[in-house]
Formats: sequence, C-alpha cells, structure tokens
Amino acid sequence: MKALLTALALSPTLALAQDMDFSKVQVTATPVAGNVHLLVGAGGNIAVSAGPDGVLVVDDQFAPLAPKINKAIDKLSKKKIQYVLNTHWHFDHTGGNPVFGKEGLIVAHDAVRTRLSAEQKIFGQPVAPLPKEGLPVITYDNQMSIFFNGEEIRLTHFPAGHTDGDTVVYFTSSNVMHTGDQFIVDSFPFFDMENGGTVEGYVRNLEKILQTLPPDVKIIPGHGPLAKKEDMERMVAMLKESTAMVRASLAAGKTLEQVKAQSLGEKYKSWSNAFIKEEQYLEMVYKGLSASAKSPAAPAPAPAPGKK
Repeated sequence: MKALLTALALSPTLALAQDMDFSKVQVTATPVAGNVHLLVGAGGNIAVSAGPDGVLVVDDQFAPLAPKINKAIDKLSKKKIQYVLNTHWHFDHTGGNPVFGKEGLIVAHDAVRTRLSAEQKIFGQPVAPLPKEGLPVITYDNQMSIFFNGEEIRLTHFPAGHTDGDTVVYFTSSNVMHTGDQFIVDSFPFFDMENGGTVEGYVRNLEKILQTLPPDVKIIPGHGPLAKKEDMERMVAMLKESTAMVRASLAAGKTLEQVKAQSLGEKYKSWSNAFIKEEQYLEMVYKGLSASAKSPAAPAPAPAPGKK
C-alpha cells in the first residue's frame, strides 16, 4: 500500500489517479494531540483541527474522496470547515480544493495560488489548473498565523525545497507539525525542480526544521505514518550521505551513468518506492547539484516554524 500511495502521490500525470478506484479507498482518522487529528486515505496526509471554532483542514487529497473525507471529519466535529490550508500545489494535496473551497477559506503560500491558477508541468507532463473555487483566497509570503480553536496555528514558508511554495504548519498548543512533502517517512523524496524545488534547498530546509523542533513534537509527514524527531533525523542523515557521495563523484568528474551505478548501500534499499527508485533519486541529486553549482547563492533559510 505504501508503494501504491507514493506512486499516486508523485506520478507525473493524473493518469494513475484517474484510473484508481476511489470507491475502495478508506479514509481513517487518528487522534494526534490536542485538537489535531490525522486523516489517511489516498494522497497526502490530512491534518484536522476540530474544536469550538469549527474545523481547519491541512491538505485535502483528491476530489473523489471529498465525501469520505467529510464523513470522517463529521465524526470529529459537526461544525463548519472554516479554513483549508495547502502545504504546496501538488494535486494529491490540493485535489479536494474545489470541493472544500466552497465551504472554507483556502490559505496557502503565494506561489501555490500562482501554480494552481495555470497549467503546470511535472516531468514535462501537463497538470491542469484548478477552477476558481479551488484557488487560495488568502496567501502569504514568509510566515503567518491563524488563531483558531484556542491556539496559534503558525504557517512558515520554506523556499526552494520540495517546490517553491512549501508550507510547514505548526499547531503551537497541540505541539503538532504538518510538514507537507518537505518531509516524508523512510522514502526517497521528490525534488520538483520544474516548479522551484531544489536538492540543496530541500536538505537545508529539513536541517533547519530538525534543529528547531519543539520538544516531544508529533510530526505529520506529507506521506507515511505519524513521525517523531528520530524519523526526521534518519531522513537528514540519508540526504547528507547521498548528496556528499554525489558531490564527490561530480568533483571526480564521474558521469551521471557512473553515479547511478553506485549504491547507497543496504541501509537505504527499502527507501525505493514505486515512483522513485534509488537510481532515479541519484539522478535527481546529480542533476540538481550540477545545476546549483552553476547558479547564484541560494536564498536565506526560513524562520523556524516552532519559534518567532
């Protein structure tokens, strides 16, 4: 199931999503902490804050799953959805926007509205824009807060990582963080370099998040099970090891094919998934580091999501 969901999440076209039988997908809810619950179905993980002010949702998977998502939310609260937060623009996290945007206000980084408003491409394949009702109506630049259900919900933008519009959402009183696809559990990540993502930015952002994690925080990753600090530490270790290996290969004048023929070892064998095998991951790192060597200095890191 993990491999199927990863493939669905990161497929360069909508074909797999369109072919999937959503009638067989189950949407389940698990309490995390405070007002926050984790919803899992198909696509990106959903966070739900349910409390006296109503409902706030972080990401919304695919439109065909909206009735099931609503049913799962109704078990948590009968109150209205007030806000829908998008962690980034990818369709496995925003596909439900046209449905949920009719009820709540969609909030995202500036770049998310820009990308959702027009046709985009992933691996050269087109992704259609969303209709008006699926677009963010509130956008921000670096950091913003929503005070809802008795706590500050802090949105922090991390530039040039998974995409150019990544948001990490931190529920300050519940002590829960939703990272979007800036962090996934024990799988090779996807750097959407056609849409502002970078290898070095992804690593830098995740290191910054890790360094400033509040004590005992519970982490909702973009994909995978509920996580802890040590899960993020494993991801950072893999990123450092793999990027160091590729940098050394580049310095030695090795070709892409030579780098792809190398291995990260048995330790990361299980990190390959239906969309990104180890060779594909190394190819992204090779191309990303090659491009960054020819580019200007990267932008300054974002402020810590758990601190102001």
